[in-house]
Amino acid sequence: MPIPDYETIMLPLLKFAEDNKEHSLREAIEYLAKYFNLTDEERKELLPSGRQFIFDNRVSWACTYLKKAVLLESVKRGCFKITERGIDVLKRDIKKITPAFLEEFQEFRDFKAVSRSQVYNKRNDNKQIDGDETPEEKLENAYQIIRKNLAQELIQKVMKCSPSFFETLVIDLLVSMGYGGSRIDAGKAIGKSGDEGIDGIIKEDRLGLDTIYIQAKRWENQVGRPEIQKFAGALLGQKAKKGIFITTSSFTKEAINYAESIENKIVLIDGEQLANFMIDYNIGVSRVGVYEVKKIDSDYFADE
Repeated sequence: MPIPDYETIMLPLLKFAEDNKEHSLREAIEYLAKYFNLTDEERKELLPSGRQFIFDNRVSWACTYLKKAVLLESVKRGCFKITERGIDVLKRDIKKITPAFLEEFQEFRDFKAVSRSQVYNKRNDNKQIDGDETPEEKLENAYQIIRKNLAQELIQKVMKCSPSFFETLVIDLLVSMGYGGSRIDAGKAIGKSGDEGIDGIIKEDRLGLDTIYIQAKRWENQVGRPEIQKFAGALLGQKAKKGIFITTSSFTKEAINYAESIENKIVLIDGEQLANFMIDYNIGVSRVGVYEVKKIDSDYFADE
């Protein structure tokens, strides 16, 4: 039979987890391959990148969508488990799970709304982007959806990390961005507090011409103005003019306005920005494929 699409996979995947036990994605892939009677040839069919099996990729996306709707939940690396909501959905005896069905749940609607807002513009001059896309636009839109989903997963992963690992993560990121001098210098300067965050001074460049005061909060709640005021006071005490405040959550409007109004330069990095920096500087992520978009070289044909 043809390789099933991710929509067709979602309901059998949810039923696979009905036993309320922890399962790995690999277990699910093996079970579903037998469920759909896939041949070895179908199992080995690859995506255009040649780096991942089509069926494995579709099972992975089906799992992601079910998690976004909170029908499944991650329990540890590479493993998932059915939720109470997922059990309730199976009790309805539905015939198929589709994205339209999942929009019944607010968490999934929020996920889709964020994805759409990142990759679609309502208009481009006189043309509807999402109604009549060029191949280049489709490729870019697909990339942005994958990136947005990756960023969300990164922050969820960071929130589960130990404080010491979070310190290492921030050091790795800052050094990759060109701050902190050497990795050893940065390691000595950062990691002096134990309140699920880090505090310290780091070189702005390899020569140490200036220093930057760092504070990071691995929080779920928003960071308000009082925290930024305390940070500004810490800058004053260190006679520092520049600071970076990193959080895994977000900043209130009052906190942002205060940071912009004071003389010292304080850069605020929220969870979304942190995840995107991690992606840009290859911290905690790995490359799975590269797609080159090419066009005609007019100079080559100039003398034709």
